[in-house]
Amino acid sequence: MFRFNYKTPKVISEIGCNHMGQFEIAKELIKLSKECGADYAKFQKRTNKELLTEDQYNTPHPNNWNAYGATYGEHREFLEFTVEQHADLKKHAESIGIGYATSVWDTTSAKEIISLEPDFIKIPSACNNHYDMLRLLRDLYKGEIHVSTGMTTKNEIEEIVSFFEETNQAKDRLVVYNCTSGYPVPFTDICLLEINTLYAKFGDRVKDIGFSGHHLGISIDIAAYTLGASWIERHFTKDRTWKGTDHAASLEVPGLQKLVRDLQHTHEALTYKSQEILEIERVQRDKLKYRTR
Repeated sequence: MFRFNYKTPKVISEIGCNHMGQFEIAKELIKLSKECGADYAKFQKRTNKELLTEDQYNTPHPNNWNAYGATYGEHREFLEFTVEQHADLKKHAESIGIGYATSVWDTTSAKEIISLEPDFIKIPSACNNHYDMLRLLRDLYKGEIHVSTGMTTKNEIEEIVSFFEETNQAKDRLVVYNCTSGYPVPFTDICLLEINTLYAKFGDRVKDIGFSGHHLGISIDIAAYTLGASWIERHFTKDRTWKGTDHAASLEVPGLQKLVRDLQHTHEALTYKSQEILEIERVQRDKLKYRTR
């Protein structure tokens, strides 16, 4: 059985587009993430006319209640921040003691976020086969590269890791996340034991294994950490009833606070006994242990 050297868990508060296109809400969510104890506040960056086909851009949003524009393209543009705004978000995050990160969806966005030099850049499941973008990140960016593996075959994951191994960068820079792409994901589809699969195949080839969850509650994240996922990413919002598709699968402040707390406590608990009878047990042993007469 594989014995993990459990690292201190890192928690990513995935703000994504839960700011609803409002810069001040984005800053507030960073502040709340920090107050909850998260290590990073993460956003998303898209260049929509590069990412979407003309038909996709001009098609109405599939859920009118969640739409911020008449078409899907207009909806996405409404939610998008400029690279200058992302620079301001990074500066704000660092000023209050929390890391900043972003997922990138296209080559233009990758170049823009590379220029900000965050600690890591995330590749979402939808774009982990975008090799023009992956090549930019591998060859031009010096930080860590985190990759989600939702809706991705095992052969495709192997291709991604091998791609980074071509330049000997996977072991020091690549973090691979177990993920199921759905919002929210029912417990039967989380498939946590895929973390074991990632460790068996890639544990000695990448820097870390992570878990990106879109489920309800926080118990699954604790289990993921126990299985060896040292990075835990959860969507975060101030109010799950707000307009948008990601709020329903997000944690609010109390949930993120409890997640950080419970991960820290689990990290403290994942040890072996330093001696057969711990000091805390001695008084109980003297008082309660059965003795023959």
